[in-house]
Amino acid sequence: MASTYCEIEMATMQIPVLVEPMPGNGFRARSGEPLALTAEGATRDEALEKLRALVQTRLVPGAEIVSLFVPGNQNPWVDMAGMFKDNPLFREVVEIMAEQRREADEDPDYL
Repeated sequence: MASTYCEIEMATMQIPVLVEPMPGNGFRARSGEPLALTAEGATRDEALEKLRALVQTRLVPGAEIVSLFVPGNQNPWVDMAGMFKDNPLFREVVEIMAEQRREADEDPDYL
């Protein structure tokens, strides 16, 4: 049976972090869910290092971050895509539609 999650090796991971200057002085580094943590420091690097320490503390032994694959709903129109590709009459219909579109585009009173 196929696994419904993808295990991630915990040696390294990348998480998006917002680093922003704080009014006055210093910087704030924030991560989003599932590790919604915030750290502040006098410098950008200090704020990031403090955030890194918080993340490592949060990921205690036994905790893990995994990606869960959930099947989406298939678009019902996909099964019909290309159903007229070998129909010689369909090419004629496409040409008629193209000609009507050209005529409509050239007509200043259209619409």
